[in-house]
Amino acid sequence: MSMSQVEQEAHGALPTPTHDELARQQFVRTLKEHIISDIFPGNRVAYDRRVKPAFEKSHGAAPQDMRDVAEVMNDDPHFKMFSALLRTSQEMMWSSAQLPVQRMLPELIKTASSIEAPLGKLTLDPSVAVPRYHQAVDIHCQPGGYHTEYMADDVAQGAIYDRAVYIYAMGQLGRDNADMGHSLVAWLESKSPGMSPLRILDMGCSVGHSTLPYNKAWPDAELHAIDVAAPMLRYAHARAEAKGAKVHFSQQNAEKTNFEDSSFDIIVSHILLHETSEKAIHNIIAECHRLLKPGGIMLHAETPPYEGMEPFDVFLFDWDTVNNNEPFWRRSHQIDLRKLSADAGFNPDNNITEMVPSAYQIAAAERTNTFQGGDFGGGGVWFIYGCRK
Repeated sequence: MSMSQVEQEAHGALPTPTHDELARQQFVRTLKEHIISDIFPGNRVAYDRRVKPAFEKSHGAAPQDMRDVAEVMNDDPHFKMFSALLRTSQEMMWSSAQLPVQRMLPELIKTASSIEAPLGKLTLDPSVAVPRYHQAVDIHCQPGGYHTEYMADDVAQGAIYDRAVYIYAMGQLGRDNADMGHSLVAWLESKSPGMSPLRILDMGCSVGHSTLPYNKAWPDAELHAIDVAAPMLRYAHARAEAKGAKVHFSQQNAEKTNFEDSSFDIIVSHILLHETSEKAIHNIIAECHRLLKPGGIMLHAETPPYEGMEPFDVFLFDWDTVNNNEPFWRRSHQIDLRKLSADAGFNPDNNITEMVPSAYQIAAAERTNTFQGGDFGGGGVWFIYGCRK
């Protein structure tokens, strides 16, 4: 199946764009496909032919790290064009996703607020403070971030995010944007065939894209999902109900939850850690240790650490730190994972650090198998960090 043939699966909570709104969204997606497929590879050519030789001539040695590469690559005309276009496409993406939400917001709120006989629960707690690392910057350049509310019972940020993720990943996360969840489920099932967890927790669930695969795999398990952003959770609840999935959503900070000690068999997250501070990451892993039952497992899906990458690849992979309002991206890819586990109380010898293939067949045929700035799903693989208690 071609990427151009994959369209997001409609559901009862998803905004319905007009003809012109859809055309605008499809243009942004196509523009990004062009940037990634046709313009991005020129960065390597520019580096090999111009940037690296120039650095070697002036320094007497090849670039040793991403800062050396940045010293000369940031001034290269091809990279400047690529970077400007990619950032522009990001801003256009949010704008295109905002338009139908703005037009339909009262209707979307009504849909989310009037669920009859819900399968799962939604528990909001206004006393939960949105962490400074979310308030200080609009993550991914999403206007207002995850948490901003424009009216009572707001779902706008969730509705915008649901559509924007599909455009951002160019359909590479599948019709329901759930590739990460399905990929972790597939890995878990391959390692422990026949497993039947009783309780599962998804930390930093946003709108529940990667949460629902756990309900599909283990429908009898009690599935919880938490986030700090109320608009995301309201939308996530409405989306899950529209898809017939039983999930209990609650507004909580993954650094410190109200769940009991040793109460979960599996704890997961999906691209959560790189959106939190280093201090928060340590707190989250410690909370995972507290919440896991003996023998339980935590798994965090992320993009790969910088260790072992050549300087040029690290420089490009770090694009989001500098250009996409991801200030914690860089440090999250440099953390000593053994020490992180040990500090939280885990035995680091039980650490799990693997590259997990995408669960979708489409990935094997269509993806680039390289990670590119602004293309977190492009590799067709996910890095997982985890540990057994």
